[in-house]
Amino acid sequence: MNDKKKMNETKRTFLLMTIPILLLFIGFNTIPLIRGFIYSFTNYKGYGSYDWVGLRNYIDLFQDARVGKSYLFTIKLAVVTTIVVNVISLVLALGLNSKIKFKSALRGFYFIPQILGALVVGYIFNYFFAYILPAFMQMLGGDGTSILASTKWAWVGIVIVCAWQSIAMNTIIYISGLQTVPEDVYEAGAIDGASGWIKFKKLTFPLILPFFSINMVLCMKNFLMVFDQIVALTKGGPAQSTESISYLIYNNGMAGGQFGFQSANAVIFFIMIVIISVAQMTITGKKEEQL
Repeated sequence: MNDKKKMNETKRTFLLMTIPILLLFIGFNTIPLIRGFIYSFTNYKGYGSYDWVGLRNYIDLFQDARVGKSYLFTIKLAVVTTIVVNVISLVLALGLNSKIKFKSALRGFYFIPQILGALVVGYIFNYFFAYILPAFMQMLGGDGTSILASTKWAWVGIVIVCAWQSIAMNTIIYISGLQTVPEDVYEAGAIDGASGWIKFKKLTFPLILPFFSINMVLCMKNFLMVFDQIVALTKGGPAQSTESISYLIYNNGMAGGQFGFQSANAVIFFIMIVIISVAQMTITGKKEEQL
């Protein structure tokens, strides 16, 4: 009887913990998601009445050059930043996991960017790109123009800011992966004459592949949804050259009277992120099975 009573109390505790969270999730995630999907079939402006337009918003999406440009920019930004972040993070993790002095302090130091808010970081870098870097370039004989004012180079500034803040978390994840590698694996490799690049390629990387998969999926998803950095650095400019999908949905949906149209854009964007994430997990999963 006592065991049964304890089980009932445990179930009641789990329910008391789970139900409020479930209700919050439904209220702030599921219901808005459903409402947004419904609005995607209307000409709703974000206020007032609206009419049903069927699939017209979805058809117009594929004919809108601005939308297409934002998708190309966002995908390019996500791919480049994902590669940059994972390469630098892995190198840092290998260094911070080695037998060096003050490695705990260095790990904390490298994690500082993750603590700061994305908007705060963005505005700080905005000042750096707009004033400090141009002044330095003038001293070296350059024209002193901010890269954020260039349609050709503004996206590079966004990549730098996104990478600078994201490297911290990825490095911690890679360090966690490196610490799961048994020491005797390296000892066996050393006996076989493995060292340097061969040691990393044949021993280390295959064993931390699951952590690499996690970082790749999370990075790609986060950078596809880039928003704060765009707001702080360029606001989609110059000439809409750095307008991400998330920023376009927010800017035109909330302030531009295109709530229904941008709801359709959000639905397509959501489907694209799911497809890319599933594809990444499938590809890396097959590689893990091969190893």
